[in-house]
Amino acid sequence: MSKLNGNLSIFNQLKPVSVGFENMFDSFEKMFENDGFESLDNYPYYNIVKTGDFTYDIELALAGFSKKDISIEYADGLLKIKSVKQNKTEEKDGKNEIIHRGISKRYFSKTFTVSDDTEIKGAELKDGLLKISLERIIPESKKPRTIEIN
Repeated sequence: MSKLNGNLSIFNQLKPVSVGFENMFDSFEKMFENDGFESLDNYPYYNIVKTGDFTYDIELALAGFSKKDISIEYADGLLKIKSVKQNKTEEKDGKNEIIHRGISKRYFSKTFTVSDDTEIKGAELKDGLLKISLERIIPESKKPRTIEIN
């Protein structure tokens, strides 16, 4: 039995005793495709910071990148951050001509899985650090409550 089939059987065993977690199990199954994670590349380096009871920041170190060099997309629970390739004929940085480029812009694509109850509040690029703010919204139906017995 392959690693993938072993992992799928674990998820299949958990599905009958779980309600409403189908999307999470599907996400885990996608992670284990091809007997493991597709890429364990850590570039760009990042932090996930809990800033409050229900708020988080994802911080990516992107020195040398500007707003026009970065694309952020969110769809189907996936937050995708990637660099945008520029035209190679650009040999000038603003008004100045670049004689030697020692600070390279390594192209990247980084994807984070975001839960259904989490909203992306915004993004800011400052001092080479891209900060994406998220907030977990707890609906009334998920807050703790006492169930009265009739």
